[in-house]
Amino acid sequence: MADITLSSIGKTFAGTPAVQDISTRFEDGEFVALLGPSGCGKTTLLRLLAGFEMPSSGQIRIGARDIADGVTGTMVPPEDRNMGFVFQSYALWPHMSVRRNVSYPLEIRRFSKAEIAAQTDVALNATGLVEYADRMPSELSGGQRQRVALARCLVSDPDAVLLDEPLANLDVALRASMQAVFTDFHKRTGATMVYVTHDQSEAMAMADRIAVMDRGRIQQFDTPQNLYERPKNRFVAEFVGLGTVVPLRGVEKTDAAAHGHVLGKRIAVQSTHNSPSHVCLRPENLTISETGDLRAKVARVTYLGGKYLLESVSECGTRLLAETRAKFDVGTQLGLTITTPWAFHED
Repeated sequence: MADITLSSIGKTFAGTPAVQDISTRFEDGEFVALLGPSGCGKTTLLRLLAGFEMPSSGQIRIGARDIADGVTGTMVPPEDRNMGFVFQSYALWPHMSVRRNVSYPLEIRRFSKAEIAAQTDVALNATGLVEYADRMPSELSGGQRQRVALARCLVSDPDAVLLDEPLANLDVALRASMQAVFTDFHKRTGATMVYVTHDQSEAMAMADRIAVMDRGRIQQFDTPQNLYERPKNRFVAEFVGLGTVVPLRGVEKTDAAAHGHVLGKRIAVQSTHNSPSHVCLRPENLTISETGDLRAKVARVTYLGGKYLLESVSECGTRLLAETRAKFDVGTQLGLTITTPWAFHED
């Protein structure tokens, strides 16, 4: 296993930047998710790591080995990088059995028959596929095919496993169960894993750290908890979780606390910045009470199972989200109290 270091990585297509000046490090054995909307550059970055694309600028290193350099033109081909790749489409050979699909990477590297059999058995056991070893891909469910693709990665003992939206083709229930498969696979193998997704619930459930991307750049690379509770900017605050970003005025900060005006009300805020300009109001920052700081009217009610999400509109027209176990009708007037939201600086 090995860490992955990216230094000033950039990639352009026909003069248009897809990835811009990314410098970061994925630690050895870490589960990293690349999260962002369509077109943000996350799949391009994964393909650069795999060796399917050559960087236009910057360097990529696995451990102490340089595998790509956009300046010198150095490019280690994909087959020599010792990385596994799990495609969204599974990419299984339809004419080969499960066992043969898993063992094939070892066959083309000319391992002995004994080594192939031993390592294939280990991979099939690790992914719960022993009883399906003689079946053809057409006889498997979507989740089972995904396990085959994962076993094919595992069999070569890769330094890193790269996964390109591997659960996108599965139904909701199966995706939830496969999240546990990927998490168990990571714990068991200790492999460095880089997982591309646009589904934040997947990223939050599985990853040690998440790189939130937009317009070819990493906006924030942090733990799931910090991304939600302490977003760095407006994009991260609005993309990760539910909430509303509103301006913060007249900030006064001391060693003990910071205060400012939010929607015309003076409240306490949390921040590490000396001059925060906005706050992120999460549902848990808003409490329904008759003596609340703000007045708002319920515009929409969504049942979430055991609780309701209320979308309300304040007197100044700002959309606010709150959660409650009690059901409120559309049009109900509410009092809302704001409790210490997170504040950040936005240029």
